[in-house]
Amino acid sequence: MKPPLITLNNGVQIPQLGLGVFEEDFNVSKTKDAVKYALEVGYRHIDTAAIYRNEEEVGLALQETNVPRKEIFIITKVWDTHQGYDSTLMAYDESLKNLQTDYIDLYLIHWPVKGKRKETWRALEKIYEEGRVRAIGVSNYLVPHLEELKSYANVLPAVNQIEHTPFCNRKETHELCKKWGISLESYSPLVRGLKKDNVVLNSIAQKHNKTTFQVLIRWALDNEVITIPKSSKKDRVKNNFEALSFQLDEEDLDRLSNLNDGTSVAPNPMTYL
Repeated sequence: MKPPLITLNNGVQIPQLGLGVFEEDFNVSKTKDAVKYALEVGYRHIDTAAIYRNEEEVGLALQETNVPRKEIFIITKVWDTHQGYDSTLMAYDESLKNLQTDYIDLYLIHWPVKGKRKETWRALEKIYEEGRVRAIGVSNYLVPHLEELKSYANVLPAVNQIEHTPFCNRKETHELCKKWGISLESYSPLVRGLKKDNVVLNSIAQKHNKTTFQVLIRWALDNEVITIPKSSKKDRVKNNFEALSFQLDEEDLDRLSNLNDGTSVAPNPMTYL
């Protein structure tokens, strides 16, 4: 199985299913082994960030794998305290060094920090125009942030990475992204297991003889959303990848899309207005 490819608004293609490598415990990192195993399974998209403190381990995995670098799509992000024009340029160089690579496939603004996002986006545009990154985008941008960005951007984001699940369903942001040609990417698609006992979710999982986690991943894929479930455990990395082996029908998608109850595992981006 190979993840389907999504073509971004600049023509660059991204595998629709990737591996997220955020870890709660920074002191006991399992990132390198998880990335190497994920690449063995068939993943070709790895999502990290400067604040995750594991770019170096992703870089080591890239050095040790037999998969050519050009076949792997790497995302990383500039953290809040490094935002601003000059500091973002320096942060990008630091990420390149940590990842031991000559380029990053997609570089994102991690959060829309008030008073800094315009200059930060200007820095991303410079990196992109210089051909040092294949695509640029944002993370945790909802409708007001996107509308503000559009007022000054010379280049629209290729991707907007947000928390978007059946239980935190940001339809308005998704619709605006589609209208403007921005691909949506969802993080924490598994809601950190908080909804594993949901009746509707379980009934759909039983119908397809799949796990609830696989159904949640499939919901994103079938809605043309890029998604990056995270895990450092081999069995879960493999099981998540196997969400590619089936599809939900329209009834399933409708039932799941009506489960929104505001459950979120990340801060509310509206506090960044």
